[in-house]
Amino acid sequence: MVSRRLFNIAAVLFITGAGLTGCQPATKPEAVIIRGEAQGSTYNIKYITDRKGEDLKPAIDSILLSIDMSMSTYRPDSDISKINSGDSTVVVDENFRNVFLASQSVWEESGGSFDPTIGTLVRAWGFGPDHHRIPLDSTKVDSLLQYCGFDKVALTSRNTIRKKNKNIYFDFNAIAQGYTVDVIVDFFLDRGIDNFIAEVGGELATRGRNTAKDREWVVAIDDPLQEEEERSFIAKIHLKDMGMATSGNYRKTITDTITGEKYVHTIDPVTGYTKKGNVLSTTIVARTCMEADAYATTFMVTGLEKAKELLKKKPDVHAFILYMDENNKMQRYMTEGFKSLIVE
Repeated sequence: MVSRRLFNIAAVLFITGAGLTGCQPATKPEAVIIRGEAQGSTYNIKYITDRKGEDLKPAIDSILLSIDMSMSTYRPDSDISKINSGDSTVVVDENFRNVFLASQSVWEESGGSFDPTIGTLVRAWGFGPDHHRIPLDSTKVDSLLQYCGFDKVALTSRNTIRKKNKNIYFDFNAIAQGYTVDVIVDFFLDRGIDNFIAEVGGELATRGRNTAKDREWVVAIDDPLQEEEERSFIAKIHLKDMGMATSGNYRKTITDTITGEKYVHTIDPVTGYTKKGNVLSTTIVARTCMEADAYATTFMVTGLEKAKELLKKKPDVHAFILYMDENNKMQRYMTEGFKSLIVE
């Protein structure tokens, strides 16, 4: 699976206009933009309101901090870091419970291709918080696989985490940003704000439409073959009342300083090795951003054919998969649901 903190930047918001509004009266619905740093990346939110002088940024930052304190492996004082270090007394919060249960569901549906207990391998391959890679051969990889497997962990009735092996290391980075977006969505809806687009680290969701400009929300998908300094898009879609996430191997690699070999950041939880398949990127649209995030990761691991089989069982999950064919030419696969979202 893909361990992400700031890797996913394939989804881009079409945000225009000024920055945060001040305290002047609003005579008609207008767009307000909130920006900031979050989870090792950035966040951007644009919402339509007729309320004057309202500053929601402190509330958003508080939400982001609470999720970090629950599930950030980059914070030694977070619940997940304490659990990873062997503390079995930590009582997890609602955020952790929601992500744990969703991860368990996708792990079962994917046959283990999505597995947030892969943290030990993520760290060994050099994609962990300290970016330190250890020498790996088949024997070492096999030995580390004993610390992976969502069937080796459980959420107890006391809301603590039970691990069969103390060395099991959770890494929710492939689903937590999508979940964060969903929490922000609920925050705005609870406040009676129905038209907005929210993005955290490339994962995003929309509700309603851009009523300030009388148009639908439009987002774009990066071209995975663009050069590092370029920014070109391969598709644009209308996104309404859904979440979207993109995962890809084309931006994040680690190079072995001795051999010069490059390792992509997609790790197969079943084999323990970095994935070097023909899929370049997967963009998923689903009812929640958390679900989109999880399946964008899953399909990078499974490859195209197994992804197609899984998608047959998930009619509410819409996919856009870019892959290289036998002639090394980039091809596109789209579900019918995704085709209906394309902006011509």
